[in-house]
Amino acid sequence: MPLVNMKELMNIAKKNGLMLPAYNSTDVQMTLAIMDSFQRAGMPGIIQIAPTNIKLTGYDYIAETTKMAAEHYVTPFVLHLDHGKTLDDVRQAVQVGFTSVMIDGAALPFEENIRFSREAVDFAHCYDVPVEAELGPIKGKEDDHVSEANCHTDPSQVAEFCEKTGCDTLAVSIGNVHGLEEKPKIDLNILAEVSKVAPVPLVLHGGSGIPFETIRAMRQYGMMKINIASDLRQAYIRAVAKRYEANHNEANLASVLMDARQAVSDMAYKLTMEINKDSLIGPLATEKG
Repeated sequence: MPLVNMKELMNIAKKNGLMLPAYNSTDVQMTLAIMDSFQRAGMPGIIQIAPTNIKLTGYDYIAETTKMAAEHYVTPFVLHLDHGKTLDDVRQAVQVGFTSVMIDGAALPFEENIRFSREAVDFAHCYDVPVEAELGPIKGKEDDHVSEANCHTDPSQVAEFCEKTGCDTLAVSIGNVHGLEEKPKIDLNILAEVSKVAPVPLVLHGGSGIPFETIRAMRQYGMMKINIASDLRQAYIRAVAKRYEANHNEANLASVLMDARQAVSDMAYKLTMEINKDSLIGPLATEKG
């Protein structure tokens, strides 16, 4: 079964020199589209969903439908909770079968972030579920704040944060922003400093809109997970809009949604191949860790 634990997926990525695209889903069609893209690329990746979008499905529904659909795929992937804001978010995701979770305490003062993240780690690790934490907030779409590309993770805090929280991966701020309204200002020098002291793989949020060559350059600094949401959501919306513009009386919803699924899958496939353009070693469709 291709639904695996994040640790297994990270091991596959490390062994093959890959970066893992993490695509945000909002519903079943987007989830299936992302799975389609991984299968087509023959490369592993991550399906993730945030609490702000869980209201469309529910934790249990998205987990169960993903598990059932996974029986028809081969390429390994992870089901990840993105931007869990409360311990209850983490508990619900873990208990229904998510294979990775994120606890987002980035807006908290340093010591509070450590305590908050540690609680999530202690709980999730009881179920052998890895935890992503965040140090250095990037203010953007998920918090309804104005994006600030000048917000950076402090490298001097990284080692202490990772040690005290016990997190398995760390989301960092290096000039990245959520959404497409603001222009990112990626500082690879900050990332290089962070990578010198980070004992865990690093995560980039707000991957949409960042040049591929910049993303690929991050691999040498321990960046392994690349979050992308806006590109796929736009592909979905534009596909539906295209059908409406072609026929304002369109009523074949199944056909419209299949077009949207294909558009999302095509976009995710393109992004996956571009992100790993310099590290392609052949399909991993039969690689199960």
